Order: sequence, then C-alpha cells, then structure tokens
Amino acid sequence: MAKAPKLKKVDPFTALESLRASLGQAGIVFPSLRVDSQMEQLIELGRVRADVAMRLADALRREGQET
Repeated sequence: MAKAPKLKKVDPFTALESLRASLGQAGIVFPSLRVDSQMEQLIELGRVRADVAMRLADALRREGQET
C-alpha cells in the first residue's frame, strides 16, 4: 500500500492569500474563502456558483495539460 505524503506545516493565512491571489489571476473569486475558525489548518472554500466552479475546473485542466 502507498504511504500518505508527509504533511508540511504551512501558515494557513499565507496559504489563504496565495490561493486567493492565484484564483484572482485566473479571474476566479471565492467570496467566502477564509481560514476555518474552528480548525485553523483548514481553508474554508465555501460555496460558489456553478459558472465559477466551471471556470475553476477549466483553469485546473489547462494547468494539468501544461505539465
């Protein structure tokens, strides 16, 4: 069985701002993007409209084809 990758300690607020900036460069806004108030190591993506979800999927697909 494959081992799970070792998790790195990452500042959640730094991760949040990095994600927000990357999404913004792709023209994608998650209005409720935030650090989870109960478990600070989690980033709450929240709910998005279907058209935003499709733009995110398209951006991820394009990125996957470039690698």
